[in-house]
Amino acid sequence: MSPHPAPKNTVQDLAINLEEWNLDALPSSADLPYDDGEPLETNRHRIAMNILIRQVQQAFPNRTDFYPGGNMFIYYSPHYLRNQDFRGPDFFVVTNVDGSYGRKSWVMWEEGGRLPDVIVELLSDSTTKIDLGKKKDLYEQVFKTQDYYVFDPHDPTSLQGWHLNSQGQYEALKANQQGWLWCETLGLWLGTWLGTFEKNETCEWLRFYHRNGTLVPLPEEAALQQATQAQHQAEQAQHQAEQERLKAQQEQLRAEREQQKAEQAQHQADRQQQEIQRLRRLLEEKGINPDPM
Repeated sequence: MSPHPAPKNTVQDLAINLEEWNLDALPSSADLPYDDGEPLETNRHRIAMNILIRQVQQAFPNRTDFYPGGNMFIYYSPHYLRNQDFRGPDFFVVTNVDGSYGRKSWVMWEEGGRLPDVIVELLSDSTTKIDLGKKKDLYEQVFKTQDYYVFDPHDPTSLQGWHLNSQGQYEALKANQQGWLWCETLGLWLGTWLGTFEKNETCEWLRFYHRNGTLVPLPEEAALQQATQAQHQAEQAQHQAEQERLKAQQEQLRAEREQQKAEQAQHQADRQQQEIQRLRRLLEEKGINPDPM
């Protein structure tokens, strides 16, 4: 979402304290605007946002205790309602909330005071200054967002990130050998990946990686991996069955050869017995006892 003009309030003036607010007097999410009608900067920005959301969902498929969102208003202060200055991170994750249902916007006072724990802003010419300035200060000092990252989808070298330290200040994250940045909140790496989406968009996309360095797949990638693995297992089973069939054939041939050998031995023994009987008869005809004492 495009940034709105900054209000007169400073970041320090916006310390969040739900106990001081009259929550009953605040509007509900149903009464708040959720769309400014302005699209993301480019098609690549839109794809990049969707990739991050779907990857996080795929990384924790059996969990509903977090909410990933993007390009939606985050209402965090009644002061800002009057100014209509709402922050809409391109991508964010809120942990320890009920993520089993969707939201049109994130209304902090309806979420037990929870605000994003992870934010990624997708830089562009029109947003870089505020993403690295006022928004970064807001996420650090008011949101207390643990992990903040910026990345320009049109510049694969632009990835930067910060983690909130014990003093409540952002410390720049150091990249590993692959150029990835660690996300402590999610237990995942954030780095680039070269590939093509929607047929004609080929570039280095921002992607999540597991702790061991394997890429977190999108649902369709996971389905392809499963199908490929199933095909590989089927081919292995077929190969094993073929090996068993050949082994059975070999065993059958071996048994047939042994039977032939046994029959040949029996035939030879029969012939020898016949020869012995013939010779005995010859001896008897000549008056010779074939069985002398």
